[in-house]
Amino acid sequence: MPDSGYPWPIETTRLDNGLRVVVSEDRTAPAVAVNLWYDVGSRHEPDGQTGFAHLFEHLMFEGSVNVAKTEHMKLIQGSGGSLNATTNPDRTNYFETVPAEHLELALWLEADRMGGLVPALTQETLDNQRDVVKNERRQRYENVPYGDAWLRLLPLLYPPGHPYHHATIGSMADLNAADLATFQAFHTTYYAPNNAVLTVVGDATAAEVFALADRYFGAIPARADIPAAPDGRTVPATGRAAVETVTADVPAPRVYVAHRTHPFGTPGNDVATVLAAVLGSGRGSRLYQRLADGERIAQPDSVGAYGVDLAHAPAPLIVTATARPGVTAERLAAGVAEVVDELATVPVTHAELDRAKALLSTAWWRQMSTVDGRADTLGRYATQFGDPAKAAERLPAWLAVTAEQIAELAAELLGATDRVTLTYVPEEKTS
Repeated sequence: MPDSGYPWPIETTRLDNGLRVVVSEDRTAPAVAVNLWYDVGSRHEPDGQTGFAHLFEHLMFEGSVNVAKTEHMKLIQGSGGSLNATTNPDRTNYFETVPAEHLELALWLEADRMGGLVPALTQETLDNQRDVVKNERRQRYENVPYGDAWLRLLPLLYPPGHPYHHATIGSMADLNAADLATFQAFHTTYYAPNNAVLTVVGDATAAEVFALADRYFGAIPARADIPAAPDGRTVPATGRAAVETVTADVPAPRVYVAHRTHPFGTPGNDVATVLAAVLGSGRGSRLYQRLADGERIAQPDSVGAYGVDLAHAPAPLIVTATARPGVTAERLAAGVAEVVDELATVPVTHAELDRAKALLSTAWWRQMSTVDGRADTLGRYATQFGDPAKAAERLPAWLAVTAEQIAELAAELLGATDRVTLTYVPEEKTS
């Protein structure tokens, strides 16, 4: 594969009802990936409706006008396919990969739940899935060590009223307080063809996909008054660090250090992405070399740095490390801060830069090597940037980042005065 660009064809159309359709034909294998991005995530949720976008990720599998409860999964899996859905602050997406002869089935199923979920949504189904989400919150966030870190970091990074202030899991109080009509209205508002991108990658022609999309989605009416999400592009700098310490049932002290950088898809975010790889990707990273292998204050498998690819506000860069036995949280936090601060003063070497770019290249082509990975990527760029072909810009942008740009970003945005530090310390055990 080439080092940059997108070596597969991309064809697009827009149906009369506003549904954008993206097709990338690939005859390598007789399979197709169907991916539907809806431009609705937790950043769109009004006050009192947090968690709604994520709940619909569950509800969309619970039956629609012509598809019985759980039948969507059974039909796809029974056809030899796989499927899932995810929600984040920016969007909700639904996807399946099926043998090429079942493309029509996948499109019919997606169209039925886009246009026919509300009439089939019952109070019983709603109550059941609310309980599922509550259980998910307990299992993923509340009853595992460090599990609520993301829930705590977001309010520290983004002020009240900011669209990224709350996590996608939302408030259980909000989910409990809303009635069936409120949930139905949420779906009617956001699950509209003109608020979605349908992407198909694999063993199908554009003409075939366009015709099927029109057949199954074309009669679903557009929604004229889809409300825009609140503008979160500006986050006023406080000029002071945000610090939170949590005493919990955890096995060892752990530190999270976070900074706001630039929105995903911008040149500044490209620099932050390479910076994160230099700082915390693998055994050759600065964090590993200093804290795990050098000073030996952090557990080797615990150190890392990564950006969260949020597109509509300064996206966070998060650094994490867990202490070795006998190392205090204070010593670990100081060590992490030292390594982060040195990005602005100790130049990134050619070897560090080459290594980071090699890791990012590998990750990019791993994503693009599958039809489902490509479908998700093209859907993202069509939804967030208006053009799926812009996906071809990402890897070249990473490869063009310089050591000087990394030092400049670190000096501008990773300073201690606007830093978020979240620390977990173990509860004292009583005999």
